[in-house]
Amino acid sequence: MSEQHTILETVEAGIARLTLNRPEAMNTMTPSFLDDVLAKLEGIADDDAIRVLILTGAGRAFCAGGDLKRGPGGAVAGDPPLSSQIGRLRNFMRSSQLLRDMPKITIAAINGACAGAGFSWACASDIRLASNKARFATAFRNAGLSGDFGGTWLLPRIIGAGRARDLYLRSKPITAQEALAMGLVSSVHDPDELMEAVMEVARDLAAAAPLALPLIKRNLNDADEIGFAEALDREARRHSEMVATTDGIEAALAFSEKRQPIWSGK
Repeated sequence: MSEQHTILETVEAGIARLTLNRPEAMNTMTPSFLDDVLAKLEGIADDDAIRVLILTGAGRAFCAGGDLKRGPGGAVAGDPPLSSQIGRLRNFMRSSQLLRDMPKITIAAINGACAGAGFSWACASDIRLASNKARFATAFRNAGLSGDFGGTWLLPRIIGAGRARDLYLRSKPITAQEALAMGLVSSVHDPDELMEAVMEVARDLAAAAPLALPLIKRNLNDADEIGFAEALDREARRHSEMVATTDGIEAALAFSEKRQPIWSGK
């Protein structure tokens, strides 16, 4: 059975907000906590009314990774045999896959400590904004672990291979300002101003072209995995499909009439 209220959810005007809610343990991961996160993410991914997802943490942490007090890696993979542990961990790691691949735009509002698999969740999000109190650490080396939840694949694509290797191999914590300087986060804010800044971004995204935005995200995701020629093929197909939509016609008309477009989602 899931721990009570480990994830808090609100939805308003097309924007969902998930708050990781184990503040007494720096929002670290346990099996039931991860079950809750997966269930919430799957529900949001399937909800056509939701355009944007914000992921944040309660208290002084975003997410500090696995709860090492419960055992190596937070004991999230359960008991042996190894094949079962691998399967359970891989299932929990679908949370990173959902953050990156779902058609919603995902925003990490990094309010505090962001480490280990929590760092991976931040990297899996489309956009990251941070409090000036936030601190970042890959952390796996110091926990005697090799890394999970996709961070070793994601981080080099955000800040470059050299910097990513340095952060993982040396396991040196960085400040919010250092994260900003290397392009890991888009902006840094006072703690009491972070969520309003995040909401401003979220409202802007939720009001944007509803058909085009998910396809822009797919184009960007594809770029990590395919060659340039195939990327051009996919861009050409998706762009041409958008030109033929009601929203595509409305956008061109609104531009010529110097007004805001009225989106229909068709």
